[in-house]
Amino acid sequence: MATPLVEVADRVWVARHEWFDVNVTVIGGTTGLVVVDTLASTREMRGTLDAVRRLGEVVAVVNTHEHFDHVLGNSLFDGLPIHAHEETAAALERFRDDRPAYDGERGEEIDASPVVVPTDTFSSARVVDLGDRQVELLHPGRGHTAGDIVVRVPDVNVVVTGDLLEESAPPAYGEDSWPMNWPTSLDLVISLMTDETVVVPGHGAVVDLDFVHEQRGGIGVVAETIRDLAGRGIPASQALAEGEWPWPHEALRHAVARGYEQLPRASKRLPLI
Repeated sequence: MATPLVEVADRVWVARHEWFDVNVTVIGGTTGLVVVDTLASTREMRGTLDAVRRLGEVVAVVNTHEHFDHVLGNSLFDGLPIHAHEETAAALERFRDDRPAYDGERGEEIDASPVVVPTDTFSSARVVDLGDRQVELLHPGRGHTAGDIVVRVPDVNVVVTGDLLEESAPPAYGEDSWPMNWPTSLDLVISLMTDETVVVPGHGAVVDLDFVHEQRGGIGVVAETIRDLAGRGIPASQALAEGEWPWPHEALRHAVARGYEQLPRASKRLPLI
């Protein structure tokens, strides 16, 4: 059964896929459509693309970051510009050249989906012109990955955040996350929003500014707790047990490890013996 495209604002549609609970966003203008993120496989994206093409012609693609569940449908858009941050393109080049087999659900389908590296990269900001509408792409800083971008549709007050925000699970701190930078990156994203902003997270339901503030608060607590524990000489191996955390320990294992790595040496004390 195809995942429906739901219009969340004028000519902005979201398809929330059950597999990985990941979102595809489609933005329309007079010159065509922009597709934001392309799911975890060519096959999965093909089903959504049939529905997208009934809305109009796709003229550009955006990858919010490099993780496989957001990019493995890129090959269906051969010849179109694929926009992403330069760090995302570099990460996907590495993934393409040294790709491990996926050992989870539908692994053969994922492994059969080619890695297509974005063609149009930038370091800070870019605008995609859709005729009567400008779509803004912005890199607010490191967070979920080094190359996160958000997509803003200013005329209808929509912001697509990728995995800088997740509604259906705690924020995903992986081995490539930047937990000490994530709070300030989200602060920049919040500066683009109002009380009426429609916010599309990377995973889960569409949210509002109250949700964004709440999740930013938790992400800030993670960073400050890491900074406090390291400053008191608590080793990373004991940090989860010693700290008070906003999410379960299993969601924060990489956050602690990466956070300790990213702290400047001067902010870490040697543990007392």
